Amino acid sequence: MANFVDVILPIPLQKAFTYHITEAEADFLKPGMRVAVPFGKSKIYTALVYNIHNSPPTAYDAKTIHQILDDKPLVTHTQLEHWQWISRYYMCSLGEVMRAAMPNAFILESETIISKVENIEVKDYELKDDEFLIYEALLHQSSLKIQDVVAILDKKRVLPIINTLVEKGVVELQEEIYQKYTPKLVRYVRLHPNHKTEEKLQDLLELLSRAKKQREVVLSLFQMEAISNQPIKVSELAAQSGATSGIIKALIDKNILEEYHIQTDRVTFDGEAEAHEKSLNVHQQNALDAINSSFEKKSVVLLHGVTSSGKTEIYIKLIEAQLKQQKQILYLLPEIALTTQLVSRLQDYFGEKVTVFHSRYSGNERVEAWNNILNDSEKAQIIIGARSALLLPFKDLGLIIVDEEHEQSYKQFDPAPRYHARDAAIVLANLFHAKTLLGTATPSIESYYNASDGKYGLVELTKRYNNVLMPDIELVDLADKYKRKRMKGHFSDRLIEEMTEALDGGFQIILFQNRRGFSPIVECTTCGHSPQCPNCDVSLTYHQYRDQLRCHYCGYNSAMLKNCQACGNITLDTKGFGTEQIEEEVKVLFPDKRVARMDLDTTRGKYGFERLITRFEQREIDILVGTQMLTKGLDFRYVKLVGILNADNLLNFPDFRAHERSYQLMVQVSGRSGRTDLRGKVLIQTYNPHHNILQQVSTNSYTEMYKEQLDDRHNYKYPPIYRLIKITLKHKDYNRVNLAADWYAKSLNQLFKTNVLGPEFPPVSRIRNQYLKNILIKIPQKQSLSKTKEAISKIHNSFLSIKDFRSVRVVINVDNY
Repeated sequence: MANFVDVILPIPLQKAFTYHITEAEADFLKPGMRVAVPFGKSKIYTALVYNIHNSPPTAYDAKTIHQILDDKPLVTHTQLEHWQWISRYYMCSLGEVMRAAMPNAFILESETIISKVENIEVKDYELKDDEFLIYEALLHQSSLKIQDVVAILDKKRVLPIINTLVEKGVVELQEEIYQKYTPKLVRYVRLHPNHKTEEKLQDLLELLSRAKKQREVVLSLFQMEAISNQPIKVSELAAQSGATSGIIKALIDKNILEEYHIQTDRVTFDGEAEAHEKSLNVHQQNALDAINSSFEKKSVVLLHGVTSSGKTEIYIKLIEAQLKQQKQILYLLPEIALTTQLVSRLQDYFGEKVTVFHSRYSGNERVEAWNNILNDSEKAQIIIGARSALLLPFKDLGLIIVDEEHEQSYKQFDPAPRYHARDAAIVLANLFHAKTLLGTATPSIESYYNASDGKYGLVELTKRYNNVLMPDIELVDLADKYKRKRMKGHFSDRLIEEMTEALDGGFQIILFQNRRGFSPIVECTTCGHSPQCPNCDVSLTYHQYRDQLRCHYCGYNSAMLKNCQACGNITLDTKGFGTEQIEEEVKVLFPDKRVARMDLDTTRGKYGFERLITRFEQREIDILVGTQMLTKGLDFRYVKLVGILNADNLLNFPDFRAHERSYQLMVQVSGRSGRTDLRGKVLIQTYNPHHNILQQVSTNSYTEMYKEQLDDRHNYKYPPIYRLIKITLKHKDYNRVNLAADWYAKSLNQLFKTNVLGPEFPPVSRIRNQYLKNILIKIPQKQSLSKTKEAISKIHNSFLSIKDFRSVRVVINVDNY
């Protein structure tokens, strides 16, 4: 009987692909192992074994697999189940989930190898210059890779030249798989076995009596081995003996010393866990007891604790309880920025049991973290990470903590799978029969609605740690201040007064402005022209530190203009302000104070966040200016004042969540102040101090905000009352997008009637030279979500069968919030 295997390929295919395997391979293979398979004309991909069976495919002849890459599964059964759910729920392919989940180093791809055809003589004049250069290179080496040819010819497009050589029969191409992961090997050294006995060692020391430096190295090694039973690194021996690496190499060459290598993880914890027991205060203990009793009835609990109420200490107690049961714990964070502070805090308690996983890690580091989690290693009992950590190969998960669960960063927007980590975490926990704790000071409307409805447990923590009062929030009317001429740049006299007082008291200040760059608009005061991005429908932002104009959508940049492009005048002026401009103004107002900026521009490097946060914690910075990165649960001890420069930017945004998000951002950034003994102060500058949201922020009235927003959601049919699916169509041709969107919307209208909105151009309707058009489908609670998705899939397949629309890219975004 023939044997077949269904595999998941890391490309967007609608279903698994089937290959032929031998009986021995069928006995050996298990779901979750990797195999190399041919796909298409010549490409070889890494695929994941999904199912082994005896049914041949009906539509095509099954090819045979290329080779087996693993001797045991890399992906667990539960992980595959979770991937299937993500694929079904978020309407994407299993291949896209696989591509997002697995470190790049695991997804090996073939590389085209170019070699000279044997026994062929070529005359120089038969080849063009570029072709001859490739041929000449192959006379000196057996094969070339594509990037080698790019370097030789100094051209990016080399495939047409290579194809011409293939047609002429001069070269041949083959696909070769290459390994991307390289383990880290550390060099160690020991005394050669020939000199281990006392007599032999004595003879050796006499032999080296004239070579004093070499003798010193041997004595140092002997001493180090006597003190410690640990292997001795070459670098440690060099430091101890004061010898150069050349002297140690000479001893190795003489067979006096023997070198060997040990594979080690790239990310390791070198410190020691402090064993001190952390005691909770009365309010924290009550909250912990309430969480544990809620977990007896509900698998999901929402912890609504005000900022600085000590939620992390409660999490630590819950983690301790899970570790006693030898369970793994997943601790999800919205941003990489938060891992820096949290990792050091958790390592203080749990030592090397903590593993970190996020996108700033290199491919090799991610492979090591993956393997530790898969093998349930002692190093991977507590896994901290951003949303991608949810897709790891857990063995025995007991608890998932979703910290700052309201954060927008938990939703993946591009590329697919467009999953929401909070919702996917609840499903993953159910697969393991584990518990999920959602923690935040400003719950999302959806989570609070589910908790109020009894679907989740709800625990409230209303007191700050040490009973410190909530910050005093004051609204500053900008219209009045400008009218009375009490502004210095973008700072009101009231804000300057409070900043001076805080700095004089030796405290730190955070200033929040949710726009990076110096100025969002550059405008000619003569003709009113503003420089636009050539690829997107947005004005360019001026970045002063590089003296350039940049697009925050596609990354396009150009040097700052000296003259207006329209009228030629030099009357260019900047409108609006970003973090750079605030930083400049603060330096003028407080020239003797140390000012720093925290935004995407200053934290691009791998350790950018870490360095900035450490400097601020160690009080090397007095005033920190930043974007919403500052709002994400960071804990700074000496911040007394927080200034929000312009609250209106947040409120006046074309999105049904604008008011909810504004409330969350302002409360979160306010919560950075007064986190120890003294009450903090928050100043919010606005042109509309009587706005409901600002009043609710100033009085910390979450329930008022929730009720008001829920009424709006009821009236206008938005989540959590209705579900949303957003369909975006993209194409570089404006007319084609219009036609395609109209066809798609009409097809949806026939099924869902008035619950289809659009098609409509978004506020920024062209990004990276592609026109965008959105269709929004609202799904009532009684309507079946799975049947709705089935209907959309049928329409989508019909759409793709129309030749004119095949080039239009369609993005389906389920739960678009």
